[in-house]
Amino acid sequence: MPASIDNPHPGLSILSGTASGPVVAMDEGLSFWGGVDAATGTVIDVHHPRHGASLAGAVVLMPTSRGSCSGSGVLLELAMAGRAPAALIFSEPEDTLTLGAIVAAEMFGRAIPVLRLPAEAFAAVAAARTASITPEAVEIEGLRITIAPPPPGALALEARDRAMLDGAEGPALQQAMRILVAMARQQGAAALTDVTRAHIDGCIYAGPANLIFAETMETLGARVRVPTTMNAISVDRQNWQAQGVPPEFGGPAARLADSYVRMGCRPSFTCAPYLLDDAPGAGEPIGWSESNAVIFANSVLGARTAKHPDFLDLCIALTGRAPLADAFLEEHRRARRIIDVELPEGAGPEVWPLIGYLAGHAAPDRVPLLRGLAGARPDQDDLKALCAAFGTTSAAPMLHVEGVTPEAGREVDPGADRVVITRALLAEGWARLNQGPEAVDLVAIGSPHASLAECHALADGLAGRRRNPEVAVIVTAGRQVIAAAEADGTTARLRASGVEVIPDLCWCSISRPVFPAAAQTVITTSGKYAHYGPGLSGCAVRLGTLGDCVEAALTGRAPPRRPGWLS
Repeated sequence: MPASIDNPHPGLSILSGTASGPVVAMDEGLSFWGGVDAATGTVIDVHHPRHGASLAGAVVLMPTSRGSCSGSGVLLELAMAGRAPAALIFSEPEDTLTLGAIVAAEMFGRAIPVLRLPAEAFAAVAAARTASITPEAVEIEGLRITIAPPPPGALALEARDRAMLDGAEGPALQQAMRILVAMARQQGAAALTDVTRAHIDGCIYAGPANLIFAETMETLGARVRVPTTMNAISVDRQNWQAQGVPPEFGGPAARLADSYVRMGCRPSFTCAPYLLDDAPGAGEPIGWSESNAVIFANSVLGARTAKHPDFLDLCIALTGRAPLADAFLEEHRRARRIIDVELPEGAGPEVWPLIGYLAGHAAPDRVPLLRGLAGARPDQDDLKALCAAFGTTSAAPMLHVEGVTPEAGREVDPGADRVVITRALLAEGWARLNQGPEAVDLVAIGSPHASLAECHALADGLAGRRRNPEVAVIVTAGRQVIAAAEADGTTARLRASGVEVIPDLCWCSISRPVFPAAAQTVITTSGKYAHYGPGLSGCAVRLGTLGDCVEAALTGRAPPRRPGWLS
């Protein structure tokens, strides 16, 4: 009989089931969107230690996931194609992949066991070659680890919640509430809370599963009941056919967007909803998805939202309710790690995505307080870049910047520890994201979507100068920003310089042939896209200054080098 780990706290069977397979263990969290090929289950994040590993049919261990809220959609796509992990095991709370597994089981009968194990048991399974899972235990090479369902929670449902759950308001709301309740219980939420608005990230087309989910909910009668904006989608909605996008991709991607619009969502098609005229205010409870938007809303605007996975976003929009957990609660907004940043004198705007990227690595599972940055007086675009890059490498829903963000003066968790981002770490991080050839084929601006000020800066940098015709320069931006740029003449200036301005898409959803087919090396000002881009595009993607991007547009070359303030 196998030995057992003697632990007073058994593992938790978040989603019960039976599975077995080879163990693929990760010391570092992974974003499934941009990090895992939705068709094969292979890790495509070139910056991740397990790059190239196959997760299909494996018992996958990681502390928690990180990065994009769209990871739930990738997991559902893998489940529908029979390429999903056999099971997922975490050592810390995790929402995004768990929600994908909930939807796979709840709506499509595709069970993926999800477990949470204490440290000793997690380490034992991580060291094993294979593992078998039953509803009662994990067995590895002569060792048996007991698991049990989470203790019955104290989730208190109001009469209106119960009415939806019982089907009194129709099958769509019943299904949405079933998913919400399952998520709330695994989060340990005591109740649900009202939200004033929602933002849908699940409108990005990861594959047929996203479309099946949306059209199933629409067929059930789904209709949003709070104002709901939509993320960037996977095609330029009005122009994809003229752009040569294959119908087998463009058709379903457009259908997905249209389904959400028919369910009452606003066709804002932007991954930066905080740039819209009606951005949420301080203390406002909202139900947002899309990692950079969530972090900006919590950190910079002072609104309150959890980092909601795709599919849960629609459930929130349909019901107007969200689990009262995570960053909705005061205790989960306190900083649990202090990060002192040695900011070099004269640092330019390109320091903000770099700091965000490194801060996410330094605080992969907790809210940090960044110190030493107030003197640089970051503007909205600086903070946008900071939050987006942080969300790429961290699972946390927010950060604080001392002297800058509105809640940075709140009480720090008494157990908070301290780390330092030194000048040397900044240089190492820049080098990590600036690898690639000197010759550049494509300049990528707008991840997250470009602001009007960023469009102005690029237009000023290129004004009156002869661009290399062999280098494509593309800006992705939201429709509202593009309309403002049209009105003040900025888009005319950009087009005169050979710049293409594209609505609806963002760099994390763009595909060929809109993404130039011949491009091999890309330069961007985005820390987020410098990380995800190689896996998504198959190209070398380098982080550069705006000056580097302008130089590449003019000459076709941008030598890999440190900014002057790092030299």
